[in-house]
Amino acid sequence: MKKLVLWMVMAPVTGLCLSFMYSPSAVNHPSSKTGKLIISFRNSVDALPLELNKTYINSLQEPFKVTRLKYYISHIELDNTSAVITPDANYFLVNEEAPVSKTITVPFPAGSYHRITFLLGVDSLRNVSGAQSGALDPLNGMFWTWNSGYIMAKLEGRSPASSLPLQQFEFHIGGFQGRDNVLKKISLAFPGGKPFVLKAGKTLTIDINANIQKWFQGPRSISIATHPSCTTPGSLAKQIADNYAEMFSIVSVTD
Repeated sequence: MKKLVLWMVMAPVTGLCLSFMYSPSAVNHPSSKTGKLIISFRNSVDALPLELNKTYINSLQEPFKVTRLKYYISHIELDNTSAVITPDANYFLVNEEAPVSKTITVPFPAGSYHRITFLLGVDSLRNVSGAQSGALDPLNGMFWTWNSGYIMAKLEGRSPASSLPLQQFEFHIGGFQGRDNVLKKISLAFPGGKPFVLKAGKTLTIDINANIQKWFQGPRSISIATHPSCTTPGSLAKQIADNYAEMFSIVSVTD
C-alpha cells in the first residue's frame, strides 16, 4: 500500500517534468516489437568530405581549416514515433575527432516511416539540470559553466581572414531562452517521398550528410573576417544557428 501511495504522489510531478521536454521522444514502448535504426552522419564541405586541418574555401571566398566540429543530436523520431530508450540515453554528441560518435544506433517500434526528425541541441530542461553524465558530461567541452547552459554546436578552426591570434576562428553556439534560443528541430523526408519499413528484429540505416559550408551561408552570410568569434548567446549566435539548421540532408536510406 505504501508503494501505491508513493506512486500516486509522484505521478503528477513526473508528468510536469516531462511537459518541459522539447519532444516526447523519451517515452518507452516496452510492449512494441522493435528494430534497430542506425543513423550515420557524414560531415562535409559542399561535395568534399570534411578532413580536419585541410584547407577549404567558404562561400565568401575565405580560406579556412577546421580543427574541431561537435554538435548535439537528441529526441530522435520517425514520423512522430519515439525511440525506445530511456531519457538519459536520448542525447548524442557527434564529434568529428571521434569517428565512432558519428554513428548512432537506437531501437524503434517496427513500422513504415517517411521521415526522421531530431533536435539539434539540448532541450531547455537539461540546460538547467546541473551536472550530468554521458554525452552531457561537462568534460566533453560543450557546457558553459559560467552561463549554465550547453553549447549546442561548436566549430573551430583557422583562417587568414581572421583577426584573432594565430588566425583562429571559433563559433560556440548556445542559448535556449527567449529570443536567444538556438534550438533547431530538424525534419528530413526520405528520398523521393518513399516510405521505408523497419521490421521487427531488422535494421534500417539512414546516411545523413552535414555540410558545414552552411555555417557561413544561408539566411545570413557569416564572414570570418567580420565575425571570427561567437562564444555567447545573442543575435549573432541565432543567425549562425539559422544557417547551420540547413546543413543536413539524407544521402540514402537502406533496409
